[in-house]
Amino acid sequence: MPDKNANAYWRMGGITVEGVEDYLYSLLPPRDEVLAEMEAEAAKNRIPIIGPAVARVLYQLATIGGAKKVFEMGSAIGYSTIWWARAVGDGGRVVYTDGDPKKADRARRYFERAGVGERITVRVGDALELLSEEKEPYDIVFCDVDKTDYPRVFRMALPHLRPGGLFIADNVLWSGRVAGWPTLFVPHYLFEAAPPLRSWQGWEFSNAITPPAHPSISIEPAVVR
Repeated sequence: MPDKNANAYWRMGGITVEGVEDYLYSLLPPRDEVLAEMEAEAAKNRIPIIGPAVARVLYQLATIGGAKKVFEMGSAIGYSTIWWARAVGDGGRVVYTDGDPKKADRARRYFERAGVGERITVRVGDALELLSEEKEPYDIVFCDVDKTDYPRVFRMALPHLRPGGLFIADNVLWSGRVAGWPTLFVPHYLFEAAPPLRSWQGWEFSNAITPPAHPSISIEPAVVR
């Protein structure tokens, strides 16, 4: 069973009405041993992960769309990578990227324990540079890098998506900071990411083939097609 406090960090600064998020999390089924351990590690060491509620949304997006190839930008210990790998199924491929070799090594061990190691390619380095080296199109590009890079990442990612592919970005509302909300637990310097996020959101709504979706689930993912 997941640690009762393991959800504290990824829910920090959420924008849902008080009590609603608790209700949503109470509905989630228990995660398996590997995911529960990763959630506890993330909470203990303040490692940013998407958390189980958002993870289930991403899993459903991938399975509904029949995604077989996912490029993940900013993977940390690989929590979301495992969800993607399970979604793409046998024969699918997920590219993990992170700039920290220690996190990558930790992620590899989790992948093997979760039984999805053969579906995941681990690449260590700058996610934008690694994406620029890719030659094949992807069904999904998932962005969870520094928020100030989002405008540049979006433009770079589009040529790497197949027709009808999805660009999914995490933390797009930045816990309300894009609207100027003060939030607890968060240093004021993080507001520096709000202007680039607002700029990108204006551009994405003007240039996406279909209107972007911004489901407000704790970490606020945005889906662009």
